[in-house]
Amino acid sequence: MYESILVPTDGSEHAERAARHAMALAEAFDATVRVLGVADVDRAAGPFDVGGVDEAFVERVEAECESALDDTAALAPEGVTVEAAVVRGDPARAIVEYAADHPVDAVAMGTRGQRGLRRLVTGSVTQHVLRHATVPVLTARNTDAPPVTDYDDVLVPTDGSEASGAAVDHAVAVADAFDATVHVVHVVDIGAVATGSAATPPTARIERLTEAGEDATESIAERVRAAGPEAVTAVEPGFPAAELLDYVDEASIDLVTMGTHGRSGLDRVLLGSTTERLVRRSPVPVLAARPDAD
Repeated sequence: MYESILVPTDGSEHAERAARHAMALAEAFDATVRVLGVADVDRAAGPFDVGGVDEAFVERVEAECESALDDTAALAPEGVTVEAAVVRGDPARAIVEYAADHPVDAVAMGTRGQRGLRRLVTGSVTQHVLRHATVPVLTARNTDAPPVTDYDDVLVPTDGSEASGAAVDHAVAVADAFDATVHVVHVVDIGAVATGSAATPPTARIERLTEAGEDATESIAERVRAAGPEAVTAVEPGFPAAELLDYVDEASIDLVTMGTHGRSGLDRVLLGSTTERLVRRSPVPVLAARPDAD
């Protein structure tokens, strides 16, 4: 599943957390970790340096990147191969271009970094990578709790769409590598029910959607079990993002894998309501996979 994992880093705690997850996956899948530093010279120079910068300044910026790369490479377990590179440019575009130009199977990055990987997840860099990378993107938010990289429980939210199904193969691969249980969960979106057609009573619609959710979750669970890992299912009414976050906490989930273009429960495009909220608020890493991703 993963032969090469790209880890963009700026040396922040958020980037380090994502790197630790990348290293765990690399060890489990015997993958190479490509650590990338982006020398954002324009941002480092600031808006008042209208006369440009000299080569010495550029070298200092690149040296900072190389220092972050060394710190990240030091996180690698014994036996994991790490390759490092520094490129110049805008971090958002540079990361996507690097992933497209090299044999990369996934990208792992923090959701709140400084300097190169700056701002919140809805800011420029992570948002751009999530929207434009052609491979799955794992995001990790820094929390007070130490990162759990021995995954015992993997969550796959589903609404029965092709998009939500795109994450199943990744969940199966991780669960198989770590001997984990896959939790297939569908949330009946009561908000959508309340704003739906008045021709069908809300109770009847909830019952119908619950039955559809049960069919969808069991179908995926059978697919997971056929591949080897254990699978459990759950169908709950509620607001999708909040319900899924509660499930992460209650079921001690270690990793979430989800599609980026779902409908109904997982509605809207990537960085729409549900996926955005989980990426921004989940205490565990979220692996987002597009249906057309490699």
